[in-house]
Amino acid sequence: MYSSHRTTVSFLVALFSIAGTINFIEAARNNRHVTCGTVLKLVNTDYKVRLHSHDVKYGTGSGQQSVTATELQEDVNSHWAVKAATGKHCERGEPVKCGDTIRLHHLATNKNLHSHHFQSPLSGNQEISAYGDEHGEGDSGDHWLVVCSGDSWVRTNPVRLQHIDTNMYLGVSGRTFGRPINGQMEVIGLPNPYSGTEWIAAEGLFIHPTEKDSGAHVHTEL
Repeated sequence: MYSSHRTTVSFLVALFSIAGTINFIEAARNNRHVTCGTVLKLVNTDYKVRLHSHDVKYGTGSGQQSVTATELQEDVNSHWAVKAATGKHCERGEPVKCGDTIRLHHLATNKNLHSHHFQSPLSGNQEISAYGDEHGEGDSGDHWLVVCSGDSWVRTNPVRLQHIDTNMYLGVSGRTFGRPINGQMEVIGLPNPYSGTEWIAAEGLFIHPTEKDSGAHVHTEL
């Protein structure tokens, strides 16, 4: 009798496990959008490098925390959280719409993706930095316009990020740094949305829009 009961319980556990896996796969399939609260890595489609930062300051320009791009997929310093503009609110799990203004918050250092009228160190384009106080709050220089086609930011589609204050597009110059960030590429602001300015959502933790109140999420390898 006991053996029969244990077999039944084991069967039910396996059944629920399979059902849960199916639901997870279905959620991942349906969760096509980048949403508010998403933590992701952004890959430049031309250079195949991930947007990156670290606690290393520029030796020229603003002297703020540097922002680069790396070929390494696994680096934890490439995680960025999607947030609303300073002083604004976006509902967790709500799809980011084309034309929305967002902040990208660097998880490892508590800074925001930022730009301003300083020259980048290698190519002399506009500098991109990471900026913010100990609470992760910065200013309007942290605001980026999501430029994409359609209604919302779809994970599989490339987007451009245009800096609100200066109208420059987030891009990669193709030039690489020496020490202490040897081999990492220069990230810059460009006046025209051409080569090196398209980005696509790669690995991340994506909040599922239809289940945002329950805290459900879809995770791809970070």
